[in-house]
Amino acid sequence: MTARTAETSPLIYARVAGFLYLIIIVFGISSEVFIRSSLIVMGDASTTATNIMKSEGLFRFGFVADSIMVLSDVAIAILFYILLKSVSKTLALTAAAFRLTQAAILGFNLLNYYAALLLLNGVEYATAFKSDQLNALALLFLDMHRHGYDLGLIFFGLSNIILGTLVVKSHHFPGILGYGLIAAAVVYLTGSFTLFLFPDYVALIEPIYIVPLIAELSFCLWLLIKGVKVRP
Repeated sequence: MTARTAETSPLIYARVAGFLYLIIIVFGISSEVFIRSSLIVMGDASTTATNIMKSEGLFRFGFVADSIMVLSDVAIAILFYILLKSVSKTLALTAAAFRLTQAAILGFNLLNYYAALLLLNGVEYATAFKSDQLNALALLFLDMHRHGYDLGLIFFGLSNIILGTLVVKSHHFPGILGYGLIAAAVVYLTGSFTLFLFPDYVALIEPIYIVPLIAELSFCLWLLIKGVKVRP
């Protein structure tokens, strides 16, 4: 019974990690593509404010979606450490540390997102500002949130490079999944540093984000369907 339990435990960890990965992908894409992209118009504070107040419930759901994504990321960092520490305990711990740092940054960064709603809802201290000033401040906080998100992705990219390396070296998964995670990491790092260093070129590299989507979704589905290869 003990041997059987030890054999099936990695499968359980893999399936739970796959489920959490799916949650991260679904809620991450939903909050970015279907919520923020539809409400926030960078460079137009007035339109952004109008959109948010007309769809306040949707804007608040964006906060919830990102919160669920961050909480799932914390749990999945631990699960990946458990699954891959047999390859290299030091590298697995380092990957987990970078991923947890990303989660901490994104979690704290949600305050920037919510600050926009506090301003637009006319809290007491907001009465010191005119309407157009409030709109501008709200858009500033949303822009800070956008930059904070990409700051977190720098740590996520580093985590993915290490994670991909561990997957390639591991007997648990096909090596191509690891190379996909490394490619995704390169895209995340390129996109984030472009935003901070060459913001005028951000739109040019947006199409390459299809690489992380394919790579991470493939890994997610493998975890859910196949789990891990368990040696006797």
